[in-house]
Amino acid sequence: MSEATRKKELGRGERVMPGVYRLRLPLPWPGVPHGNAWAVKAGDGIVLFDTGYHEPGSIVQLERALAMCGLAIEEIKLVVCTHAHSDHYGQAASIVKRTGCELWMHPKYEHIVAMATDPQELWEHRIEIARQSGVPEEPLRRFAAERRSDNSGIAGLIEPDKELLDGVIVETDLGPWRVYETPGHAPSHVCLYQPERRVLISGDHLLGRISLYFDYGYTPDPVGEFLASLDVVEGLGARLCLSGHGRTFTDVYAHIDGNRELVASRLKKAAAAIAEGPLTAFEIVPRMYEAELSSHAAPWLLTEALCMLTHLEALGQATRIPGEPERWAAASNAIQSKP
Repeated sequence: MSEATRKKELGRGERVMPGVYRLRLPLPWPGVPHGNAWAVKAGDGIVLFDTGYHEPGSIVQLERALAMCGLAIEEIKLVVCTHAHSDHYGQAASIVKRTGCELWMHPKYEHIVAMATDPQELWEHRIEIARQSGVPEEPLRRFAAERRSDNSGIAGLIEPDKELLDGVIVETDLGPWRVYETPGHAPSHVCLYQPERRVLISGDHLLGRISLYFDYGYTPDPVGEFLASLDVVEGLGARLCLSGHGRTFTDVYAHIDGNRELVASRLKKAAAAIAEGPLTAFEIVPRMYEAELSSHAAPWLLTEALCMLTHLEALGQATRIPGEPERWAAASNAIQSKP
């Protein structure tokens, strides 16, 4: 569906349990029409977990969602960002400016700095990664032409007043929420857990629909980090998950297992592809996903493939062959077994 014909999403709010409200906020991305922020009562105000994406009219959508829950933006006493992606951090600067509240976020947010300060440079860097990965010039030109604006989705850069590191506590009427560092999806990613009620705010680490996305190029092995973070969350014993996209869910362990199985499947396909001989990441993508790079999801698929290949490299099962473009092959000492 084209951008012109796609139905415009509106901000919506609903109570999911006493003192906890889901704010479903619009996103401009095909296939990802909205994301969640979570408002939790805290004294005479609320803590807002994540903020939504910034674009013209987006703050009105946040206000609309809050009003449906009997809340107002002026009641926000603290903004807590699960990670520094535009759909979770984008409106932080606007909210802080309007309310005077603090922002808490993990300190590894370099990836959002690049997006906010020079989105054009970041876009060109991504194009160069795609070119180095073997994407032909015609698809690259098409990707560039389909880019609709220079909007970064970020109202402005704002540094956190407090760093969300392991063990930090966020106080609310439901009790304390403890921070757990869960990198993988993003270097800055954290989850927050309320142990008495066994409720997890999972950001994009666990989603309502099992799917994967990793920031590429900011840490040595995002997939390895993600798998380790699944172990961390599994040990918490959560029975209700408030995720960054989709509805709440209670089958938390099934989602953890589903993510592990999906990663294992992707790794198996990547390993099988490079076993055929040196290939570019562009050539590997159709073997992993049975999808064309002309689709709107193509940049995400290429990024994920690169992260899977990097993980195989970290395991000693793949090697990259420098050149123009770069190619990947099975490592000579790789153990030919299921990843």
